Amino acid sequence: MDTARYGGANAAAPRVAGHFARHIAAAQRNGQQTAPAPSVATVEAIIDAAFWTSLRREEGYLPRISLAYLPPQQAPRPLLFERPIPLAPSFLARLAPAVERAGIHLGVWERGGELCVWGTTRTIPIYCFVLEVTSPGQLVIKHHRGEESGKFINVAVLEGDRLMMIDERASSLPDCPPLLTSLLGFDAPASWAESVNVLVQLAASMRAHQRGGALLVVPSGTDTWRESIVQPILYSIHPYFAELTELMNHRATERLWQEAFGRAVDGVAGLTAVDGATIITDRYELLAFGAKIGRRDSSPRVESVIVTEPIEGSVATTMNPSEMGGTRHLSAAQFVHDQRNAVALVASQDGRFTVFAWSPCESTVHAHRVEALLL
Repeated sequence: MDTARYGGANAAAPRVAGHFARHIAAAQRNGQQTAPAPSVATVEAIIDAAFWTSLRREEGYLPRISLAYLPPQQAPRPLLFERPIPLAPSFLARLAPAVERAGIHLGVWERGGELCVWGTTRTIPIYCFVLEVTSPGQLVIKHHRGEESGKFINVAVLEGDRLMMIDERASSLPDCPPLLTSLLGFDAPASWAESVNVLVQLAASMRAHQRGGALLVVPSGTDTWRESIVQPILYSIHPYFAELTELMNHRATERLWQEAFGRAVDGVAGLTAVDGATIITDRYELLAFGAKIGRRDSSPRVESVIVTEPIEGSVATTMNPSEMGGTRHLSAAQFVHDQRNAVALVASQDGRFTVFAWSPCESTVHAHRVEALLL
């Protein structure tokens, strides 16, 4: 397996290398200090090694690793191996248990004309090529926009023989929800540190609990959303719970604030695992959970939605929302159809994630499939 070749690496390498070359060159023209751009051969070699590593088992466990391409000189306070480790599946699988926690990267660089692992780092420069092994046969290539930021931007996802390149132009399409723009991250006007997108964090946490769930985001200061909810609501919150709102309005010591923010996000996202929908305002005030969605009086039944995915080459399709995953998707689409200032986030147990929003341009509900951005 250490000598076999993964065909997906050869197909992906030129496109991925081109992406990093463009963004790194643009950042350097603006005077930013960036990671080095990986060559096509380097990208292919790292993808190949990571793919075969993902199919191995180490003492019965699946390896989950993150590889970052940079010299040790660019990593503040690196953990350096006395002898570099070969970039080979057998070695990477044995290292995996030590580096599987979030935020730890195995540093990869050339030595003696060969790629090797020189150690680990928690901090990397902007536009550093990062490859994460997320599950057997599934790899995610990403980077982030600044050292102060914990927000990684997905560039490509490989699943077996399928290559999904994230479409950078998706955020410029008409009716693109702000949530999708933040997830894409290519042209976000503010850094993650300056403007934390709560919905992105909630979406990631909803997907992580793997139970499926629905989150409805409604305008604050109005109760019109109740017209689309079956009464009484079993788990209605009064007064509304505003921990997330307070955290967003009052920043404390950064580390303590991040910890409190993470706990609050997980707390709200955990409620979406309860049967029914969780409801928050656009100011992140928790109003209810376990709510049953019903069609508003005199409102027509939603029969179709437009479905898109921010992947290069994908084509918009029209389908009945029940075809997307059943009752949860159908009720979310109906809610957005009836409450057009609302947004619905739906996580499936299998990892799929959909953002439903009303499209004024198309005069219909638009379903944005975004799981590739949340990996």
